[in-house]
Amino acid sequence: MFHHVARRCSSLITTPLLRRLTTPAASAAADIAANGLNFELTDEQKEIQKTARQFTHDVVIPAAPELDKTGKYPYDIFKQAWELGFLNTCIPVEYGGTGMSGMDGMLIVEAIAYGCSGISTAILSNDLALTPVLVGGNHEQKKKYFGKMVEAPIQAAYCVTEPGAGSDVANIRTSAVKKGNDWVINGQKMWITNGGVADWYFVLARTDPDIKKGFKGLTGFIVDADTPGVTKGRKEWNMGQRASNTAGVTFEDVVVPNENLLGAPGEGFKIAMKAFDHTRPPVAIGAVGVAQRAMQEALNYSLERKTFGVPLIQHQAVAFMLADMAIGIETARLVSYRGAWELDQGRRNTYYASIAKCYASEVANKCATDAVQIFGGNGYNSEYPVEKLMRDAKIYQIYEGTSQIQKVVIAREMVERLQS
Repeated sequence: MFHHVARRCSSLITTPLLRRLTTPAASAAADIAANGLNFELTDEQKEIQKTARQFTHDVVIPAAPELDKTGKYPYDIFKQAWELGFLNTCIPVEYGGTGMSGMDGMLIVEAIAYGCSGISTAILSNDLALTPVLVGGNHEQKKKYFGKMVEAPIQAAYCVTEPGAGSDVANIRTSAVKKGNDWVINGQKMWITNGGVADWYFVLARTDPDIKKGFKGLTGFIVDADTPGVTKGRKEWNMGQRASNTAGVTFEDVVVPNENLLGAPGEGFKIAMKAFDHTRPPVAIGAVGVAQRAMQEALNYSLERKTFGVPLIQHQAVAFMLADMAIGIETARLVSYRGAWELDQGRRNTYYASIAKCYASEVANKCATDAVQIFGGNGYNSEYPVEKLMRDAKIYQIYEGTSQIQKVVIAREMVERLQS
């Protein structure tokens, strides 16, 4: 079955029809102009969604429990997803990519996160590292590093967070000092997704030693993982999403050529934050995938389990919990789609991206917690799937900007809109 699905999807992602669908947003814009709001997926998007769901059913869900227990990185699944064209969806056609739109990528992320958000994070995190190159890189950088990702199933990592600088990005201490035509990087990064398996990193470092310069003193670099002085730390054993590799990365006198400088010195923070506009909607839709799975598991259980002589679903308290799940999921999905759609139209989507990321992460945690409640004692047991969903959901409120940071961004955007 899987090989049939793989052949079908591989054929699909190379057809001129899909390229017409996923490159410009002109056709979508034309549909909107002619018909107003449209909540229907195209036939090609339905095929992408169907294939991603089949891949999840056949490959991801069966592997998830064991990977959660062992914490092993899902190399085989990563390779299969790469062969299907599910990875690196942000790479433009001119650099060998499929040219998928943001909306197309969302369908893939939601489907795989439904099966296991740990596996989803492991195999779909490349785009977080690729996006700074997409928004801030020059032609040669894109050709070289996008080419690597197209030619082989390799990993990349977004290397920003430090032991003392998570949400407080301006406090980054990793330094980059110019020496001749090279830069020498020293410092330590922490909680880096793909940190222990990456082939290369996007690294944010301080090029102005004056910490008071804050964001203005930060610069972005592309750093190859095999550069002398780069040390990958051990895999961290996290609460959830254990199939994903999270590790520290240390840089000791790492020499990086000037050609690997992204943008100009001092532009690193702007590039790093602009990347989040692209990646927060997919993170949000991943949370929706987790919420959808939690609701489905709880609904199935409520139809089978009986208390007081009737199925759980017939108790209003349980029925209302399920109804609240559906309300949260449907609304979170729509605002997540809006974040991706705005970007596909070529518009700045910061406002919608942050709303989606904040809201969907809250929905995922509420749905997972309520699913455990509906399962009762069984839900607290690791033999049932909702226990894992509850652990996996928590990180959505933390990585790629905490829920509190999203509210800061949203409030700032509200003020800017009022004043414009």
